[in-house]
Amino acid sequence: MPFPHISDQTLAGVARWVAARMARVDRPGLAERASGIAGRHIHEPRLKADIFAEVAASRLARGHTPRHLRQAYAAELTCADAHYAAGRKGEAAQSVAKALLLAFHRVPHLDGLSSPLAEDAQRFTAPLRRSRTMRALRAGRGRKEAAVAPPADRPVRILIAYSANKNFLAELISRYEGHPGAELRVLDTAADPELAPLAKGMGRMITRGLGGQVAYGQQAEAALRPHLDWADVVFIDWCAAAAAFFTLVDPGTARIVVRLHSYEAFTYWPHLVDFSRVSDLVFVSEHLRDLCTSAVPRLKEPGGPQLHVIDNAVILGRFVRPKNPAARFAVGLLGTSQVAKDPRWALEVLRLVRQKDTRYRLHLIGSPLTAAGSPGAERYHRAFSKELAPLEAAGWARQLGRTEDVPGALTEVGVILNSSVREGWPLSVVEGAVSGAVPVVRDWPYFSATPHGAGALFPSSWIVATPAEAADRILAVTASEETWLEAGREASEHALGSWDWAVVGQRCDRLLMGPDRDVCSPSENAIGKAAE
Repeated sequence: MPFPHISDQTLAGVARWVAARMARVDRPGLAERASGIAGRHIHEPRLKADIFAEVAASRLARGHTPRHLRQAYAAELTCADAHYAAGRKGEAAQSVAKALLLAFHRVPHLDGLSSPLAEDAQRFTAPLRRSRTMRALRAGRGRKEAAVAPPADRPVRILIAYSANKNFLAELISRYEGHPGAELRVLDTAADPELAPLAKGMGRMITRGLGGQVAYGQQAEAALRPHLDWADVVFIDWCAAAAAFFTLVDPGTARIVVRLHSYEAFTYWPHLVDFSRVSDLVFVSEHLRDLCTSAVPRLKEPGGPQLHVIDNAVILGRFVRPKNPAARFAVGLLGTSQVAKDPRWALEVLRLVRQKDTRYRLHLIGSPLTAAGSPGAERYHRAFSKELAPLEAAGWARQLGRTEDVPGALTEVGVILNSSVREGWPLSVVEGAVSGAVPVVRDWPYFSATPHGAGALFPSSWIVATPAEAADRILAVTASEETWLEAGREASEHALGSWDWAVVGQRCDRLLMGPDRDVCSPSENAIGKAAE
């Protein structure tokens, strides 16, 4: 034993003293190392967890990923397991909540250019699988009855549920509102007066999952039962609070379908959903499916949901418009509001292109990057603004801001650039491609080492690994007007044939209405009836 004569309390006191001293001289790295050493050698679980959590909180408050983040949240789970073993379900749930909030803090995963989850999902989430309390949550409560196919003599009853964010639901709602084979209801759990007070609070959801909070479970049952009894299929958009809330309750004979986009994969919510009650889990891309099944292995175990990859719902025809000939030399970056979009990478691409040809300009379309969020996001914003200012002053780059007429803005763009470190299903690339802008897509670093990354979603010719490769592709595809127009036409045809709602909608029909139903679209049904 390295410190045989030093008590846990003394080690903790030394670690806290070092942390305070190093904070005064702005040496947080030394404080983190000292606390890490102390934390590893403290035996009392609560004290160990507190020491790790204190230094982790200090690093997170500065916008940095703690060196011992995994050990810190694992130490809190040890405390949860002790509570759970003693039958203290409420206290166990509180410790689980603290561990998850620490593990999935936005600084390590969302406000930077890397993520420990993306680097090694199995390693980062290993403490969740070792925890007895988390195993109890993962075990699930199952369902009393299997999901039942709806009667063939009436429309399929579809309930679309979400919590506040329906950004990706417009086309789905429109399709099934007018579909003769479907009866649709739409439910916002954050706005419904009965559900809104119940459909939040991860702590009580965890406690309920462990068998506590009986009264809360009864309230959830009473509020959700009418919806579940009516629906044949419940489609829950976003694998987040609404999905965790719905799966607190036995679904009866309804089939539960959950769609996961991208953001949720880097949060704690997929670890709180009871997947024993989910029939189908939909991902918008293969790389997100791979990440989530690595982070949540029970998704691939017996009794887990059926896994699907279905593209987002977008009507793309409105983006097909004639290009301004000057667009050939305009590189468009659509959406820069998050650090993950890494617009500094795009500025480096512009500089490299202009070293060869000064006719090129960069158009930044959409809500601009802001300094809001963590100190890490603020640091990135300052660096980006400093780089962008001289380019704007010289006329090399323009911030066009948010627009309601994206198809119109894209008529002035000849190349659509994607500079992100991570994406789920990048709408901007698809919209740009349909418009005839030639796609240049960064091989997203979060997924570049995985079997399915940007090259699994898009043609390999669109993908580049470095700013230099991006610059070379831009110069090559725009070398002549004929080359540019032909490359744009090929991109548009590929995008329309792969991702237009006319194609994707049929896959959604088969998922939600079943393979044995008439799955033609509402417009196709109308045409058929008119012909009769």
